[in-house]
Amino acid sequence: MHNRDKDAQMPLGKEEARLLLHACCAPCSGAIIEALVKEGIRPAVFFSNSNIVPSSEYDLRRDECRRYCDKYGLDFIEDEYSHDDWRVIASGHENDPERGERCMQCFRFRLHRAARYAHRNGYNVLATTLASSRWKDLSQVNPAGEWACNLFPGLRWWPRNWRKGGLQQRRGEIIREQGFYNQNYCGCEFSLASSRAAGSSISCEIISPVNNDPEI
Repeated sequence: MHNRDKDAQMPLGKEEARLLLHACCAPCSGAIIEALVKEGIRPAVFFSNSNIVPSSEYDLRRDECRRYCDKYGLDFIEDEYSHDDWRVIASGHENDPERGERCMQCFRFRLHRAARYAHRNGYNVLATTLASSRWKDLSQVNPAGEWACNLFPGLRWWPRNWRKGGLQQRRGEIIREQGFYNQNYCGCEFSLASSRAAGSSISCEIISPVNNDPEI
């Protein structure tokens, strides 16, 4: 039987672990970074999000994430932006629904780049803020992270459920406290088109302090 409590613990002890946290945006990162620092864990934050368009949107999300990392004095590392490479893995999945196969391939693309950086720079644990968003499917995020880490010897994936322990509500509070820019689509041109077609404000982030979703 899968031990969910064990997943909440970092795969290595604090003294041994060097954690690289892949961050998708400030709204999804805020509560996670705060919780980690309170637990005595100071991750390096890796911004690798070649899915995001247009470039002005990418810049906004990057700058907000960097601003929050600066608040805690954390290392912020920006990956090379390569939307053309990202489009290769999205090819054939342009019309997939959100949480479909395109999203799975997107997670693998971004987490592979994070895992590669971790391996080359002496980090031995990888996690992602993607796992915090209720708009993302944990059954896609965690397998993508495990797959990426398994490509690099000695690198461990941390499959912690970042929606539990009050972090979902705390995330909304931090957005308001910090005045974060809060996007209304996941990032790529296909999610943007879906959001516009639906005429909704589907977001990577929930900002209401009332969470009606179970913490799963």
